[in-house]
Amino acid sequence: MAPQPLRPSYASGISDVPLLGDTIGDNLARTVARHGDREALVDVPSGRRWTYAELLADVDALAKGLVAQGLSKGDRVGIWSPNCAEWVLLQYATARIGVILVCVNPSYRSHELAYVVKQSGMRMLVSAVQHKTSDYRSMVQEVRGDCPDLRDTVYIGESSWDDLVAAGSRTSDDQLVRRAGELAADEPVNIQYTSGTTGFPKGATLTHHNILNNGFFVGEMVGYSEQDRICIPVPFYHCFGMVMGNLAATSHGACMVIPAPSFDPTATLKAVVSERCTSLYGVPTMFIAELGLDDFASYDLSTLRTGIMAGSPCPVEVMKRVVAEMNMAEVAICYGMTETSPVSTMTRVDDDLARRTETVGRVMPHLEVKVVDPVTGRPVPRGETGELCTRGYSVMLGYWEQPDKTDEAIDTARWMHTGDLATMDDDGYLNVVGRIKDLVIRGGENVYPREVEEFLYTHPAIADVQVIGVPDEKYGEELMAWVVMRPDQEPLTTEAVREFATGKLAHYKIPRYVHVTEEFPMTVTGKVRKVEMRERSVDILAATSD
Repeated sequence: MAPQPLRPSYASGISDVPLLGDTIGDNLARTVARHGDREALVDVPSGRRWTYAELLADVDALAKGLVAQGLSKGDRVGIWSPNCAEWVLLQYATARIGVILVCVNPSYRSHELAYVVKQSGMRMLVSAVQHKTSDYRSMVQEVRGDCPDLRDTVYIGESSWDDLVAAGSRTSDDQLVRRAGELAADEPVNIQYTSGTTGFPKGATLTHHNILNNGFFVGEMVGYSEQDRICIPVPFYHCFGMVMGNLAATSHGACMVIPAPSFDPTATLKAVVSERCTSLYGVPTMFIAELGLDDFASYDLSTLRTGIMAGSPCPVEVMKRVVAEMNMAEVAICYGMTETSPVSTMTRVDDDLARRTETVGRVMPHLEVKVVDPVTGRPVPRGETGELCTRGYSVMLGYWEQPDKTDEAIDTARWMHTGDLATMDDDGYLNVVGRIKDLVIRGGENVYPREVEEFLYTHPAIADVQVIGVPDEKYGEELMAWVVMRPDQEPLTTEAVREFATGKLAHYKIPRYVHVTEEFPMTVTGKVRKVEMRERSVDILAATSD
């Protein structure tokens, strides 16, 4: 009897719930019609609150102001600000009239700001005045002369914002209705610049259909309804905040809670308590910071039911603590990328703890995923490692005015190549084992840093760990572990780590070097910048060998 072919690493998301065909503005209006009196938005730092009816009224007033300023469908308006209520108002106001919102990373400096303003052809920039050590106004003034398309700058909290809203009195309700009626769900509504670790970032161009449906189905997977209150400490500038947070909320009539302008573990937990939040978002480092607070046990988190951990690989031990100590029994893991709106796979609330701590879940409804050989492009057998690809409604239109870069990422069959290494098991659950570029090849042996990291997380003194490859004359590359210690723990030596791993990891997977640090270099969205870690590690090792 001929042997049966091995089952390929391919899965598609079956669903009885259809995709939404709305624009974002129309979807918001439908939610308001159902839940107008329910609370929609709470800006904890300022104490301001909106019901859904009030939110739509303020969104439309701002949209009218944008029309009065001469902005047309397809024009680009930038938002450069930490999280605040005005960010949310602008997100929905631009969507109401078909203006494309350009998200600008709050940590950008002037040369990065100039790049995205020019590359996107931005007509208006809505900006904070300052945040932390960033003087936004001075940076805007520095770059304006090099950005010929930029006509207007509006500052949140100043008269220019009030003037923009007041200008809406020159726009009639009929004009607004007409503008909304001219829009189609497949038109672009958002440009998100990827946090490029090399070269300039690329502008992922996303449609109403892309991000509205992704937010909606993320909300479906965690069972959102108008009863839910979502604490959103992740940045709105990224899909995690504005799609998985805001659009998941408004498509279900849930409430968006802003705990602080940027992540603060104490402010986050205080907001969960005071606003009786049922859901909490974060990247793993955020949950680690919250669990590490000296007074963590004093917070009453009994209202929490669910939440999402995403943005970077989620350590198993951290996930277990979130479930056990934060009352988040239905917490989900999401995997995705900006270019796919962002979520492609997700755990389900009825998955057992092993699935929800050791995988990134299964394919989302209405999407396809496959794991392929990076060289041949053919799906690998289940259980084998390859590059994760995804296809469906969530895949971006492309990189803004960069067709060559788009063609490198999306193949002719519309598969988005993620650059992530993954495996798919017999039940369709995926495990991301690292980036293709993060793979360490030590003396001909492939080492996936994620595997080593998960093992080192079991050390009782280690709070967080990242493993990278560093150059080595003999083996080509060697492993180096960057370690953050738990409170009140003495720094670990390289010898102590090697002793802990000996006999439990293959010898070539045991880090040769250990660097104890207080924090990792991060992007604003909470992803560890391993490229920067490698560069700094070379300098660290050179200094210690002198």
